[in-house]
Amino acid sequence: MQLSPALSGFSQHLMNKHVLLALGLPFTAVLAQQTAPPTTTRGLRQFEVMDVNKDGKLSRMELPERFREGFARADTNNDGSISKEEHLAVVNRGQQQTKNGAQGRPLPPGVEALRDLPYAETDNPRQKLDLFLPKAHKGDKPLPVIVFIHGGGWRGGDKNGGIGNVGRFVESGEYAGASIGYRLTNEAQWPAQIHDCKAAIRWIKAHAKEYNLDATKIGVWGTSAGGHLVSFLGTSGDVKELEGTLGEHLDQNSRVTCVMNFFGPENFLTMVRQPSTVDRTKGNDYPEALLLGGPVQEKEAAAKEASPVTHVSKGDAAFFTAHGTKDPLVPFAQAQEIHAALQKAEVPSLLQEMTNGGHGFRSPILDERVKQFFDLHLRGIPAEIVPTPIVIDGK
Repeated sequence: MQLSPALSGFSQHLMNKHVLLALGLPFTAVLAQQTAPPTTTRGLRQFEVMDVNKDGKLSRMELPERFREGFARADTNNDGSISKEEHLAVVNRGQQQTKNGAQGRPLPPGVEALRDLPYAETDNPRQKLDLFLPKAHKGDKPLPVIVFIHGGGWRGGDKNGGIGNVGRFVESGEYAGASIGYRLTNEAQWPAQIHDCKAAIRWIKAHAKEYNLDATKIGVWGTSAGGHLVSFLGTSGDVKELEGTLGEHLDQNSRVTCVMNFFGPENFLTMVRQPSTVDRTKGNDYPEALLLGGPVQEKEAAAKEASPVTHVSKGDAAFFTAHGTKDPLVPFAQAQEIHAALQKAEVPSLLQEMTNGGHGFRSPILDERVKQFFDLHLRGIPAEIVPTPIVIDGK
């Protein structure tokens, strides 16, 4: 029942799948993969961001929690730190492994995959989804669906990692799963990203009978930028102006039943004032600026519209928000803000504090609570979910 580690690449500055491969870690566990500059440039950027004290080397504590178990393998000279050269060597080894055909975790044996289904009636590879169906369907009722949306700062990542998160649910025979691709900021600015996601939800509903899916029971799950998009789906199902006009299924709506939000940005207007390792006060190349077409301070109207908290109202989807208290990229206050807004609107909301957690974490306790939440809202299985803080070991 182990869930894939919820480690997202909100910005291109975090380590990517190539690093994981070289450290012997499964990159399908990463919930947001990057598309970035050439390997050396990307590796240097990663190093600079992780080198918090700017001493030219990385200590174990400076690495994101998920990568610390590979510290000894990267520290080839055993001096207790990772030099810039050692870091680049890890990145380059991972790059080579990828070129040689390393493809991550295979499809679970009990799952059938229908890949690259176009949901917007285009040939754009970003506007496609993967649908996952169980080979052994338990019962004869239509299956509820868990839809995964990847992170990557709206400028990186893809849908290929989705099976690592929904796979165990689909293999149980009690759920179907899907993983959505969407246009990135190098191709289109907001609201293209949410228009894509909404079109994908409408496609799933329109094809529910064909694949024996329950169109009334759809849960969405995302991390970081994906957390932002699933939060937006959960709060804007009743906002017609934000539906977009993509695809052939405009007779369907994009409402979802429940939201599993892992450390997603919720209010861009407040996030620019909260401490993080991303300088959001100037420039045009940080993730939100690329999404909105300029710095938040210069795009306040767009920033407000693009913030899930803006659209919270009674009747929204039920939420489960998990967020690390030491997240350096998306402050924990973002989770507190959406939770408070949902509670005020009388929307069911659970806030899972991941004490000491950064921008990504893993925990068997969290895995079980995720399962309870989906079982409750998508299958009607009673559960009392008490989201007591989960302490992440920072050693």
